[in-house]
Amino acid sequence: MLKEEFYNLGIHAYSGAMRVAALLNPKAKLFVEGRKNLIQKIQDDFSNNNKAVAWFHCASLGEFEQGRPVIEAFKQQFPDYIIVLTFYSPSGYEVQKNYEYADYIYYLPIDSKTNTSNFVKYIQPKIAFFVKYEFWHNYLKELKKINATIISFSTIFRSNQAFFKSKGGFQQNMLKQFDYFFTQDQNSYNLLSSININNKVIAGDTRFDRVAEICQKPLSIEVAEAFSKDTFTMVVGSSWPRDIQALRKVANNIDNLKLIVAPHEISDKKIDEIFETFSSKKGIKYSNSTLENIKDKKLLIIDNVGMLSSLYQYADIAYVGGAFGEGLHNILEPATFGIPVLFGKEYSKFNEAIQLVERQGAFNLQNEEECFNKVEQLISDKKFRLQTGNITKKYVEENLGSTKKIIDFCKEVL
Repeated sequence: MLKEEFYNLGIHAYSGAMRVAALLNPKAKLFVEGRKNLIQKIQDDFSNNNKAVAWFHCASLGEFEQGRPVIEAFKQQFPDYIIVLTFYSPSGYEVQKNYEYADYIYYLPIDSKTNTSNFVKYIQPKIAFFVKYEFWHNYLKELKKINATIISFSTIFRSNQAFFKSKGGFQQNMLKQFDYFFTQDQNSYNLLSSININNKVIAGDTRFDRVAEICQKPLSIEVAEAFSKDTFTMVVGSSWPRDIQALRKVANNIDNLKLIVAPHEISDKKIDEIFETFSSKKGIKYSNSTLENIKDKKLLIIDNVGMLSSLYQYADIAYVGGAFGEGLHNILEPATFGIPVLFGKEYSKFNEAIQLVERQGAFNLQNEEECFNKVEQLISDKKFRLQTGNITKKYVEENLGSTKKIIDFCKEVL
């Protein structure tokens, strides 16, 4: 009981801190503004609903990409259900607030007793899905009260998490509220076993299903296709400043290389920094590009959101950002197109990166010099490049099918 009180105090303290941060931080402002009068809006939306509801919750955009194939398969299998989708973070909600397969999309109300009681009372979900590692004490408690089926999928755990500590009873109790876990890997499965949770199966990562779907039906991006035609091209996805610095020698010293860069942050300041760092490459922003004015360019900077996953179809190799400290972004998106994947040195929390490095389909790079040497090798040695790409493509193909396992379970319980 004492730990529950501390948890609730922590939730209220965090909520207050975000309201203060919102005065200065744009992302915090979205976090706060997006939740104003939210419970009332939800009550209004569901005042006359008499259909069954499925609730999907994703922390942010990355988790949404894991949730998306399940949402769409669920919609197809259970067309009479109302689908509610919630996000914790603005970077998920603001990008996907018009997602067509959800009937209602909201920010997740803060996990206070009052919010969770009202949210669950108003939407009355028959089934609730939490993606990857979302565990909210009060929501789980309220869902149990109405006998909703609670599922966690693409779940991944590490042994140093509080759930698996000797004094982790409060956290363990949250996990015991779930009806079923679809874990990403054997280690997560074993960790659940260590605390006597047996309602589980190893199902893999639903992102494999998502990226395979994108690969089958990628967006056609005419400018990118013309830009990359007949020229060795590297797509740099979700780059941070430290990634750009690591690629500086690559950009400025390999003349026969074109670069398509999709920065994580698309502010004018960050884009100008890329132009300045890659100064030897004549470049242009995507929003200013035409089929005519890209002919003499070797650097194309993507200043929009939502295009990256399809851009990899035009790449000979890919570099994925975030592994110099910010958190590695999605390397499965380029892998599904059968190309070599490069990233920075910090990737130990990402199973797919560990496994692809072990198979030599991907390469972790420590610094600018290593980046340069590896890119040169991949350009000059076509056989090596093709072998590497085949490894990445095969890796994705071997890991398909997680979504089907989850939907088959839903057929049994609904």
